Amino acid sequence: MAWYSREPDSLLPSLNIVSTNAYRGRFAPSPTGPLHFGSLVAAVGSYLDARTQGGVWLVRMEDVDTPRNVAGAADAILNTLEVFGFEWDGPVLYQSNRFDAYAAALAQLQGAGLAYGCACSRKEIADSATRPAIDGGLAYPGTCRTGLPAGREARAWRLRVNDEEIAFADRLQGRVAQHLESDVGDFVLRRADGLFAYQLAVTVDDDFQQISQVVRGADLLASTPRQIWLQRCLGFATPSYAHLPVAANAAGEKLSKQTLARPLASDIAAAELVRALDFLGQAAPAELAQATVAEVWAWALKNWSFEAIPRQPAIIVPLA
Repeated sequence: MAWYSREPDSLLPSLNIVSTNAYRGRFAPSPTGPLHFGSLVAAVGSYLDARTQGGVWLVRMEDVDTPRNVAGAADAILNTLEVFGFEWDGPVLYQSNRFDAYAAALAQLQGAGLAYGCACSRKEIADSATRPAIDGGLAYPGTCRTGLPAGREARAWRLRVNDEEIAFADRLQGRVAQHLESDVGDFVLRRADGLFAYQLAVTVDDDFQQISQVVRGADLLASTPRQIWLQRCLGFATPSYAHLPVAANAAGEKLSKQTLARPLASDIAAAELVRALDFLGQAAPAELAQATVAEVWAWALKNWSFEAIPRQPAIIVPLA
């Protein structure tokens, strides 16, 4: 079965979703460089979805992958958000301060027999894997599932999965379904370098911050079933999800530092915001690009339409 499909809302299964009566959303950038247009789209979409529903909007710095962090990037990101008129609730949460929480979650999974040590190197996985994973890598073949090979020590820790369908109703992309055993395989919770994996950190933090609505880029759509499986294993509730189309270059690649996306220009913040609104289908008046940041937000909060957001995973934008 395909991991991604669109079906009418009437055919979508009912899920155990966190109540939306107390909306709590978040924007979670990684401090690997400055914010760019793709980052702004995610921030604008999550911010307006929260604020127009009277919700809380939090900022989380996803700096768990410490080797990729760029010195000063976290402060630069927060400064850019302020210049662009974003106002978040409460203190910023830094994943680099949360390793004890991730260790406790891993210990819970280990104690339940759901996590196991893995001795495989990347080369060994590449040599033994028989199928691709849904995210473009290789599905783990389960080499260490029943125990470590003789004389080998655990390099990483993995979470056991099964082949039941993990499905959810994305507010934008429709019905999304995966069979983790065949589409991904047992996935990593703690890496060979000792760092905690993104999937574990984001799942633990969404529960800790009581996030009810996750609005983020569709590049993370394929990760969501893994996070839902982790939520079930840890006894967490499942938020509602909405995956915004990602901004892509002419080659179809997501805008990022690796694809030479330019940093946001703070001196034309209003124009950048209007460009993000247009990308999200909001049809902001052209003259708004010459207005103040406060005026752009006033228009956006009054005219925001979630229904106008394009229902597609990616949209090509010029490299302005």
